[in-house]
Amino acid sequence: MPPKAHLESHLTAEELKIRYRQADNTTESRRWHLLVLVSRNWTIKQAAQVVGLNYDYAKEIVQRYNREGPNSVRNRSGDRQPPPAKSLLNPEQQEELRQALQGSAPDGGEWTGPKVARWIAEKTGNDRVWPQRGWDYLKRLGVDLRRRRKK
Repeated sequence: MPPKAHLESHLTAEELKIRYRQADNTTESRRWHLLVLVSRNWTIKQAAQVVGLNYDYAKEIVQRYNREGPNSVRNRSGDRQPPPAKSLLNPEQQEELRQALQGSAPDGGEWTGPKVARWIAEKTGNDRVWPQRGWDYLKRLGVDLRRRRKK
């Protein structure tokens, strides 16, 4: 039989059980459940199977709990934020685009996302700018496409 896992005594078995039952987040709930079972002398492998976790991940949870205590169980995935989108145009170029949008597109027609994207590519020296970025700039600069369309 495999050796039983050791849990540091940050919390009692009853406190672990209370945290397991009160966890709102399913990820945290599973982690607490794993720790409850390990505190009852289950092996990590057995507890991981019951809770539905990979053995290596379960072992990592137990090690982190032993090292860092109860705060290690918290689900941190919501804390991460995507990096802010990098603007393609600096403020001067945006103002230049705003002025260009007041008139007709280079082909004489109405401005569209792909046309704005081509304009941006020329001004910035990029090989390609996705059409969606052109639409984004049309919206950002407040161009009302419905008002400008001929009926």
